[in-house]
Amino acid sequence: MPLRERQAIAEEFNPPFSIFRPREQTSPLVFCSPHSGRIYPSVLRQATRLDDLGLRKSEDCYVDELFADAVAAGAPLLAAHFPRAYLDVNREPFELDPELFDEPLPPFANPQTMRVIGGLGTIPRIVAEAEEIYDAPLPLAVALERIERLYRPFHDALRQLLEETRERFGYAVLVDCHSMPSASLTFPAAARPEFILGDRFGSSCDFRITRCVREALGNLNYKVQLNRPYAGGFITEHYGRPAENLHAIQIEINRGLYLNEHTLERARHFPAFRRDITDLVDRLVTRIPAALERRAAAE
Repeated sequence: MPLRERQAIAEEFNPPFSIFRPREQTSPLVFCSPHSGRIYPSVLRQATRLDDLGLRKSEDCYVDELFADAVAAGAPLLAAHFPRAYLDVNREPFELDPELFDEPLPPFANPQTMRVIGGLGTIPRIVAEAEEIYDAPLPLAVALERIERLYRPFHDALRQLLEETRERFGYAVLVDCHSMPSASLTFPAAARPEFILGDRFGSSCDFRITRCVREALGNLNYKVQLNRPYAGGFITEHYGRPAENLHAIQIEINRGLYLNEHTLERARHFPAFRRDITDLVDRLVTRIPAALERRAAAE
């Protein structure tokens, strides 16, 4: 099975992600869409108990499309092609679930996080609505193949983008782009915010960045909430190091704004909503550098 996994990754994820670069990078912002991948490999389809629509319940559908115009605004965009149900790069590399594998975990694995306990580790056990993905336990080697051939290259690419950007501008701002269901146990559909911003409760980016994003969305007449229930995952936490001039903020978009959540098809008003996201991006590439540079001048 590990050999089949390796072959599937090589043949079906070629490449496993895309880096869309502007002709000239004029912005210190870097956009990332880690959960919008929609290539479901044959090895996953053969091992799952779910149909295609069931597998896609964890997918951040079309978020890469929504932010595609970041490139025209002078900022790069990194987008995964592999789906979250297959591998979640917004986790530590070895947040592995002991219930998912047919052998003991290696000592370097971290099975104790709340994400693993909830079934949403690096190799997810469930999709978003707590439905089990697999019919039977997996060999541990399958997880190690996915981590080595997909997880590590994705994070290497993201790290390089941020380092290049920081070297060019003196700092880098990662905008990690996600979507969320329109309803949950915490929020009924009518009450859930349209956007949730996560800055790890102020630790992953300069507060001026959070304020810029919140004000830009407010100016577009959207309702915004901070950090609850999504404060930012591994990507925001790991790359958000303001003391090193690396900032990270997570944006969660309510899927009801642009998606038919039953069929996962683009809603009729998808083009209009995408124009709003393009407007948001244009505002951010202007306002965030201005806010940070004003602070630097004052200091």
